[in-house]
Amino acid sequence: MPIIAPIPRNERRQMHKAVHKTADKNHARRLMAMLMLHRGESLTQVAKTLCAARSSVGRWINWFTLFGAEGLKSLPPGRQRKWPMEAMLRMLDLLVQRSPQDFGYLRSRWNTEILTIEINKLFNATLHPGSLRRWLPGAGIVWHRAAPTLHIRDPHKEEKLVATSAALEKNCADHPVFYEDEVDIDLNPKIGADWQKKGQQKRIPTPGQNQKHYLAGVLHAGTGRVDYVNGTSKDSGLLIRMLSQLRSTYRSAKTLTLIVDNHIIHKNKKMLK
Repeated sequence: MPIIAPIPRNERRQMHKAVHKTADKNHARRLMAMLMLHRGESLTQVAKTLCAARSSVGRWINWFTLFGAEGLKSLPPGRQRKWPMEAMLRMLDLLVQRSPQDFGYLRSRWNTEILTIEINKLFNATLHPGSLRRWLPGAGIVWHRAAPTLHIRDPHKEEKLVATSAALEKNCADHPVFYEDEVDIDLNPKIGADWQKKGQQKRIPTPGQNQKHYLAGVLHAGTGRVDYVNGTSKDSGLLIRMLSQLRSTYRSAKTLTLIVDNHIIHKNKKMLK
């Protein structure tokens, strides 16, 4: 007498396909056990053929009787999630877009402990900072250096923007407009981070003692032409040489307008003269 109820033909076909396709060997063993029992083999024969205990085959029979073939699937490995991870990750994404100062902290940057405190408050949880730290890459949140920005607003910003727009509108051969900036050039290459053994710092050969060089360049707002001068110091003299070269290059121009940043060499006494 069969131990289990007869299995319909269509269901047996699906079980045979699952045995061949599944990567879970335990799932395949359970399905094969049910098919063997359907053919009339005894519980002892099935257990011996599949190298399983009789008690294990008995459990499989109970699962199959209660839930069908779906009840024979393996559960996900590890413990079940205790917290609503998806909701917490969405909240983390919103938190990092704000400053900790918006929540009453004196810090200007988030750390794992403060994020954990806020998440625990919002979800009434007891999440550990170490667990939250493992979740952060999944939310697309990485540990990067924050970029400094000027906190004091320029009271003349709007006035400068209007003047810049007016100069660009009048840009022509008689009144050319240029974007000007300076750059530092180091002889030795910049050495960034690298993976290395703990306690064994790598050595990177360099050409020798570092020497710095500086360039001052301008970009014509209309034609895109670039002109530049170089020097061994970044001071007003470098910018004055740049202006002299522009004056000799654009001799027919009535005015030369430069759009510059707030570097000190652009507004010292030497330049104002």
